[in-house]
Amino acid sequence: MSDTASATEVASGSRRTGTLYRGDPGMWSWVAHRITGVLTFFFLFAHVLDTALVRVSPNAYDEIIETYKTPIVNLIEVGLVGAVLYHALNGIRVMLVDFWEKGARYQKQMLWVILGLWVLVMIPGAYFMLVRTVTEMFGGH
Repeated sequence: MSDTASATEVASGSRRTGTLYRGDPGMWSWVAHRITGVLTFFFLFAHVLDTALVRVSPNAYDEIIETYKTPIVNLIEVGLVGAVLYHALNGIRVMLVDFWEKGARYQKQMLWVILGLWVLVMIPGAYFMLVRTVTEMFGGH
């Protein structure tokens, strides 16, 4: 692309300057969808590897499973559930935008709906996932 704008670009105001990332909620949902998809892929890759380990060395498999019972891994699991849930809900929104004739018109409203659903599911989900870890770390019943 040349450094000088054509007369029609300047006249129409279509020449873009700077970055394409403008901070629009739709752009951030796109970025988050890609990131959560990659995170989910890497989790599934690691899960297949650690599960396959049971055939190679059952003792090594047992050691790996024990590390999964640590508080830090529990926090990572909560993050994983959040990533998978967001990716799934946003995937439904993306399909509606693509295949529903009014989808593009309502994409921002649908984004806020899926974010609301995400929060409604994640709050109790995170609570129940973290109860054991918090109890072990800080005592309790």
